[in-house]
Parts: sequence; structure tokens; C-alpha cells
Amino acid sequence: MRVFIPILAALVAACRLASAAEILAGPYAAEILRVIDGDTVEAKVHVWLGLDVTTRVRLRDMDSPELHGACPDAGRAARDALIALLGDGPVTLSHIANDKYGGRVDAALTLPSGADVSAAMLAAGHARKWPRPKGEVNCPSAVLRANAAFRSKVR
Repeated sequence: MRVFIPILAALVAACRLASAAEILAGPYAAEILRVIDGDTVEAKVHVWLGLDVTTRVRLRDMDSPELHGACPDAGRAARDALIALLGDGPVTLSHIANDKYGGRVDAALTLPSGADVSAAMLAAGHARKWPRPKGEVNCPSAVLRANAAFRSKVR
């Protein structure tokens, strides 16, 4: 019995690592239920005949300002831009992997036109490429300049 428990623990750990590294190529048709912020949506994903899964999806390869972070106005603008970009139409998910924080997946989202949602958000200036340098604030450069100017006046 003393040998069995460590072996069982090792097997469980190995299974969790294997699933964490798994990437599903897709594509999977999905319906956006709601936009949470500028880089996360809740979607109903059609995974099989008669089988839909509702999950949170973080847009792959980008990071938008947080709604309650250093630049909340930019966070709201990013969320609103994502809402406008997605519209009411379906999307396609691909390159799906477990998110490092759990509770959601990372995926590339594609519009019916073939446009990549992350690329569109990056091109519009509502996001930065992910991963970004550690400690770098995720605010548009105009917001950073305004904050720096304000801090210099206060001093």
C-alpha cells in the first residue's frame, strides 16, 4: 500500500501534464454568448453532433488592458471594440489549449470573413502582443504618456 500511493500520485500528475500540453487544432464552430473584456469571451462551442460546450475563451497571442487595471478607460475601449468586431455572427475556434490560469481555454478566433480576431485587435491598437515583457504595463502608449505627464506635474 505504501508503494501504491506514490505510484498513483505520479500517474495523476503525468495525466494532468499531458492534458495541459495538448492543443486541439480545430476548427470548431462557436457562438459568442458574451464579451467579458478585451481579450476574453464566453462561447458556446459545437464540439460534436448535438454536443455543445460553454466555456470562457481567451484570445490567443494578445493581451488587452484590464477593466480594473492601470488604464480602465483603455480596457473599456478594448472590450467595446471586441464587441463591435464580433457582432452577432458565429466564429471559429482553432489552436485550442488549456489556459495557464485554469477555468478557460486559449484559442485563435476567426470571423466568417476569415479575419483573425487577435490580429484585428492588435492592428486597431486595443491590445499588445502576448507574451509581453514582465512588468510592462498593458496600456496604449498615449495613456502611458498622459499618466507620465500627470505624474510629472504632481511632483
